[in-house]
Amino acid sequence: MYCFLRALSLLTLSVSHPIYAMLSHPGRVRHGNEDACAASPESGAFVVCDGMGGAAAGEVASQLAVETFIAAVSSAEPVSVSAKSSQARLNAAVQAANHAVFQKSRQDPKLAGMGTTLVALLHVPAATAATSAVDPESAGITIRPTPPTLWLANVGDSRCYLYRNRELAQLTEDHSLVEEQVRAGQITADEAARSPMRNLITRAVGSQSSADADIRGLRVRPGDLYLLASDGLNRELTDAEIATILADVPSPATEPDLAAACGTLIAAANQHGGRDNITVLLLAFPAGPDRRKLHSS
Repeated sequence: MYCFLRALSLLTLSVSHPIYAMLSHPGRVRHGNEDACAASPESGAFVVCDGMGGAAAGEVASQLAVETFIAAVSSAEPVSVSAKSSQARLNAAVQAANHAVFQKSRQDPKLAGMGTTLVALLHVPAATAATSAVDPESAGITIRPTPPTLWLANVGDSRCYLYRNRELAQLTEDHSLVEEQVRAGQITADEAARSPMRNLITRAVGSQSSADADIRGLRVRPGDLYLLASDGLNRELTDAEIATILADVPSPATEPDLAAACGTLIAAANQHGGRDNITVLLLAFPAGPDRRKLHSS
């Protein structure tokens, strides 16, 4: 005997629009700041860059990269929310940033060889948080998986972390010499942290005519907290220390809560030495009620 549902009202938790805060600091040793960060909540774009090069070249590279990345994402209207379209849109923005930095370095001899790391998130809201359907055989509800609504790109060793359910996970893989050695089993993670070659990265935006970015899609859950950071943060703080700070962010979080957490992260990194520039960007997805009505035919 089948039981057909004429109408069903569901109360679930959906992902609301994200909120964010960001902060950059030169640290306690360096006089200048070669990091840069930017956000365009209207376009769903968030980015952190850590520049490198002689004189002020690193500062030029990172600032040019974030500005070009944001402009490219903002000018490219999404044709759909499909995975292929979102991935292409994000990659196009990375390549635009790479082209701008590469061309600038070729035009000015003082900027020759400059480059920057880049880590970015692109939020592409789905039309609905989940697709629901009535299953006539079981008279139940089938929740179909939603496509990724958050896309992550990284080049170099700036990182993205996810804090979810009181656990911190690193989502990016460092493009650095020591990380390649760790993955090959040549050195341990502790040895990598102490290595004199830990500053050598194997990929950068602007160092070549094109950039090789790692891009992946993420399925956001209500309450998720994402952290973009230059390596000035993780050089001074362990993952456990970062997680302890993020654990104090209230849920649901507000923008002042995120701003306070950014300040705490940077203050902690400075207390541990602050030997490099430190930049952090926090992106939170508070939960919100979502009501839907389903109708059977």
